[in-house]
Amino acid sequence: MLKKILQHKLRTAIFVVLVCTLAVVRLFEKKLFYDPFLAFFKSEFTAKPLPEFDGLQLAAGLFMRYFFNSVISLAMIYVAFKQKELVRFSAVLYGLFFVILIISFFLVIYFSGPHNNLVLFYVRRFLIQPLFVVLFLPAFYYQEQLAKK
Repeated sequence: MLKKILQHKLRTAIFVVLVCTLAVVRLFEKKLFYDPFLAFFKSEFTAKPLPEFDGLQLAAGLFMRYFFNSVISLAMIYVAFKQKELVRFSAVLYGLFFVILIISFFLVIYFSGPHNNLVLFYVRRFLIQPLFVVLFLPAFYYQEQLAKK
C-alpha cells in the first residue's frame, strides 16, 4: 500500500515538474525563439499591418516551440496514463495538427490582409501554446472512465 502511495506521489511530482517546464518555455520565449509577433499581438493588432519578419526563421522558431511543447505534453500524457499507444496516437495528432496549423499560419500571413489578424492570432496561439494537452488529458481520462464501465 505504501509503495503504491509513494508511486502516485512520484507521478504527481513528475507531472508538476512537466507543467513547470512548460511554464519555463513560456518564460524564456523571447530568448529561445524568433517571433516578431510577440510584441505585435500584445498591442492593438486588429487593424495594424504585420511586422517585418524572416519567414524561414519564423517557421523554424514556431517549429521548435511547438516541438518542445509537444514533447513535454506527450510526457505529461504518459505520466498521467502510462499507455505508450496513447502517446503514439497523441504524437501522430500533434504532427498532423502542426502541418495543418503551420500551413494555415503562412497562408493567412501571405494571402490575406489586416482584416484577418484575429485569425492569425488564434492559429499562432495553437502553434505556440500547449493547448492540445489541455484538450487531450480530460478527453483521454473520460475515454478511460468509459472503458472501465
